[in-house]
Amino acid sequence: MELSIVWFCVIALLWLGYLFLEGFDFGVGMLMPFLAKDNTERRVMVNTIGPVWDGNEVWVIVAIGATFAAFPGWYASLLSAAYLPVLCVLLGLIGRGVAFEYRGKVDSDRWRAAWDKVIFTGSLVPALGIGLLIATTVFGLPLDAEGNRVGPVLAAVRPETLLGAAAVVGFALVHGAVFTSLKTDGDIRHRARELALRLGPLALVPLGALVVLAQLRSGSGWTWLAAGVAGAAALVSFARLLRGREGQAFAALGVVIAASVVALFGSLYPNVLPSTLDPAWSLTVEGAASSPYALGVMSWVALFGTPAVLIYQAWTYWVFRKRVSTAHIPPVHVP
Repeated sequence: MELSIVWFCVIALLWLGYLFLEGFDFGVGMLMPFLAKDNTERRVMVNTIGPVWDGNEVWVIVAIGATFAAFPGWYASLLSAAYLPVLCVLLGLIGRGVAFEYRGKVDSDRWRAAWDKVIFTGSLVPALGIGLLIATTVFGLPLDAEGNRVGPVLAAVRPETLLGAAAVVGFALVHGAVFTSLKTDGDIRHRARELALRLGPLALVPLGALVVLAQLRSGSGWTWLAAGVAGAAALVSFARLLRGREGQAFAALGVVIAASVVALFGSLYPNVLPSTLDPAWSLTVEGAASSPYALGVMSWVALFGTPAVLIYQAWTYWVFRKRVSTAHIPPVHVP
């Protein structure tokens, strides 16, 4: 297999890792104003993702960095067309990180409420932007023969890309609710589980519609199979959640997003960014790839670096695997 194809698969895998791991981060942040009844419960929700949220963000950095190194043409055309959404994503991630650190620095309800709003916004806006970015690369841009965008600055904002934004937000909400029920105990656990059961069937509709739309436009037999696996896994997730098996439901949601990414990027191949003006002007895996030497160097770095990162992140999740409840939250103490 050519290295350009390998790196196309690696980038799809990186986006999968980001959507799965950061997906529940976004969900917890968006659900915090609605699930938590008081500051103690909000602290419980923050503590469920406190040890891992910053590590989860590494996946998007690596995904975009790998795109820049392995497919510079793809990076240049996509990121320049989606400059404003990407800027909003970055500002949202920065604000959310600051809010996690600052919300407990002052013993004031007004202070904490302000930072909680930043956490909500800093979770919603990046989820919208990432969904729009992925949908843009799947459904394409108005590119000319040189790979330059034709049209307005917001050419990436179209009905199908807005559907992608809604798909990531919807998945994150369900994923975050199931993760909260998995990582907490007491009343908040039961409320999160009930919310996931009520919210799930509606919130996952945009993701299903996005996958089906991609298949109708450029799918094949095996990508339709992946789409079917995603739908079946969603049903399994809700069935296991009804039984109170939050861990199994969470794993099934992982299958949902994995199969969805396979279906989306599988329908995209052999393109990396289709042209909506003329299919002949689409950026392809071979045409947008870096030199074989550059891809070879990247492969050796990834071969040694990736296992170390995965082992460290798995160790982090293992160390902080226990449930959190209001009984574990000490009284507010501000120096």
